[in-house]
Amino acid sequence: MARIVLDHLRHSYRAAPRADNDADWALRHIDLEWRDGGAYALLGPSGCGKTTLLNLISGLLTPTEGRILFGERDVTALDPGARNIAQVFQFPVVYDTMTVFDNLAFPLRNRGIAENAVRARIDEIAALLDLTPQLAQRAAGLGADGKQKISMGRGLVRSDVAAILFDEPLTVIDPHLKWRLRSKLKELHRRVGLTMIYVTHDQTEALTFADQVVVMDNGVVVQAGTPVELFERPQHTFVGHFIGSPGMNLLPCEIDAGGVARFSGRAVATAAPPRPGADARQLQIGVRPEYVRFADAGLPARIERVADVGRLRIVDARCGEHLVKLVVAEGQAVPAESGFIDFDPAHTQVYADGWIVT
Repeated sequence: MARIVLDHLRHSYRAAPRADNDADWALRHIDLEWRDGGAYALLGPSGCGKTTLLNLISGLLTPTEGRILFGERDVTALDPGARNIAQVFQFPVVYDTMTVFDNLAFPLRNRGIAENAVRARIDEIAALLDLTPQLAQRAAGLGADGKQKISMGRGLVRSDVAAILFDEPLTVIDPHLKWRLRSKLKELHRRVGLTMIYVTHDQTEALTFADQVVVMDNGVVVQAGTPVELFERPQHTFVGHFIGSPGMNLLPCEIDAGGVARFSGRAVATAAPPRPGADARQLQIGVRPEYVRFADAGLPARIERVADVGRLRIVDARCGEHLVKLVVAEGQAVPAESGFIDFDPAHTQVYADGWIVT
């Protein structure tokens, strides 16, 4: 296992990237430190740089700039074999002519592990992944989800690795199995304490698996934190929009001479009073739908739509020209046509050009 440090990392697929042109860089200025034995997720939309970053950590790519450290060891120029990592890819990589048992045993036998120890470890991992009934079957006879479970098992079977890297491993898994496998991965992590890094564009996968989630957009890390921190206090509007269903309400505002935020001409109390006359091209109030409520007074709103999603209802309310979403618990009243809404000040933030104002 290893503490992993990404030090001033930048990467470009161009032969001669221009230092001052962001468009030339797939990754820009990545500085991260992950503790030994943690569970981490890289979360973001397709094309944001997640897989590039994972491939730099594994050694499949060499960074254009910066260093990668495993503990105190600089591994920046080492090939994957010298880094002692396991990687599980998006699509299954298996030996079709081998049995499931032999597929799982391959990494252990390659390292000269005694056969009785191999058998014990395979039995443990196969039980975890529900592969025990198929151990004697050839891999060619399994479907895509079964083959991917073999790939995951090969990544998990070694207990001596510095880290296990997962690149969207549940993409081909049947939706009904995804939750179960995520839970089993979390269980395994708690049991063995290996450093695990999990790449996904699915917020549910990231937030249920990881102790810390790194949110990426357009080649940069916009926030790294616990699932609670990302939900309760997004440092960037992208995090507020990307995490949560529905995402954060982002509403244009102004800051008056007294340092009070105003939306639609009305004062709005916020968690941190913004500086008067903040020097920004765009100022916004950010508040999650869970922290918007109906009130006896406040912002006048017209009810446009109510969607029943079981124990909750999602309400679309129109304040002037702007749509505001509310999450209303079962049993709470919703006005038929119009009413007033209010924001919870403790969970209402001001953002300047996308970044939280503190």
